[in-house]
Amino acid sequence: MINKLIAGIRKTNAPIVVGLDPMLKYVPEHIKQKAYADLGETLEGAGEAIWQYNKGIVDAICDLVPAVKPQIAMYEQFGIPGLAAFKRTVDYCREKGLVVIGDVKRGDIGSTSEAYAAGHLGSVQVGNSMCCGFGEDFATVNPYLGSDGVKPFLQVCRQEGKGIFVLVKTSNPSSGELQDRLVKTCAQGAEVFRPIYELVGEQVAAWGEECMPEEGEYSYVGAVVGATYPEQGRILRRIMPRAFILVPGYGAQGGRGADLVHFFNEDGLGAVINSSRGIIAAYQQEKYARFGGEGYADAARAAVLEMREDIASALERR
Repeated sequence: MINKLIAGIRKTNAPIVVGLDPMLKYVPEHIKQKAYADLGETLEGAGEAIWQYNKGIVDAICDLVPAVKPQIAMYEQFGIPGLAAFKRTVDYCREKGLVVIGDVKRGDIGSTSEAYAAGHLGSVQVGNSMCCGFGEDFATVNPYLGSDGVKPFLQVCRQEGKGIFVLVKTSNPSSGELQDRLVKTCAQGAEVFRPIYELVGEQVAAWGEECMPEEGEYSYVGAVVGATYPEQGRILRRIMPRAFILVPGYGAQGGRGADLVHFFNEDGLGAVINSSRGIIAAYQQEKYARFGGEGYADAARAAVLEMREDIASALERR
C-alpha cells in the first residue's frame, strides 16, 4: 500500500492527505436539515449528515489528492450510527481510488493489539469465512506500550501489504511534556542526553527494516511528526530515511509549505501533509466565504488547489 500512496502522490503532484474529521458545526445547514427531516435530531440523523457531508467533499477532491484520513473519534461521538458513517466513508473513498489512513491511534498489547490490527487493517475469521472490519489501508499507532503494542500491526502489514504511522512527535502544544523529555543514553562510550522522540524515531526505523515491500525504497512503517515542529522534523527525517512521514498541523494549526521542506527526502518523496478543517470547513473561512454553505465542496477543492501550490512552490525553492 505504501507504493500505491507513492504512485498517487506522483500522479496528482500532491503530497497531501485530506483529514475527514467532521464536526456537526462544519456541516452546512442544508445537509443537516435534510438528514434531520428524514431521521430526526438523533444519532442516526447526525450519522447521515456527516456521511453526506463527507461524500460531497470526496467527490470534489478525489482527483486532486492521493489520500484521506478520517479521524475515528469524530464518528465515535455519534455511537453506532457514527461508526456506520465511518465505514461508509472508508468504503466510498477506496471506491474512488483513494488511500485511506485510519486515524485511530490504537496502542495496546497482546490479543487486544491483535484485535485492533485485524479490525482496522486485516480480517477476522467468522466460521469458515474471513471478514474485513473497517478496511483502512493505514492506521495510526501509539507506541507508548513498546514493541508489544506495535508488532501485531507489523504482522498484519506484512500479510496484507498495508501500513502504519507511528506517533513520534505530535503537533499539539503539550507534546513536549513527554516527547521532549531527555533520556540518558550511551553513545561510543560516552553518556549523552537525547529526547524521547528521537529514540522513538530510531525504533520506527528499526521496525521499518522488518517490514519492507518486495519493491520500493519506503517501508510499511511510517511516522507522525507535526508540521508545527519543523526542526524536529529535520532531525527525524535523517533518523528515519525509509519511513514516510505523515505531517499533521498544516493550515489551521499554523504549518505552511515553507516550514515543511525538511520533512521530504531529496527524491521529493517521504512525506504526506495533512490538512483537516482547513479544507473540509474551508467555506467558513473569509477567503472562501464566496462559496457559501451550498458550495462547501467547491470551497474544499479550492483550498486543496491552494495547498498543493504552496507545497510545490516550497519544494521548488529548497
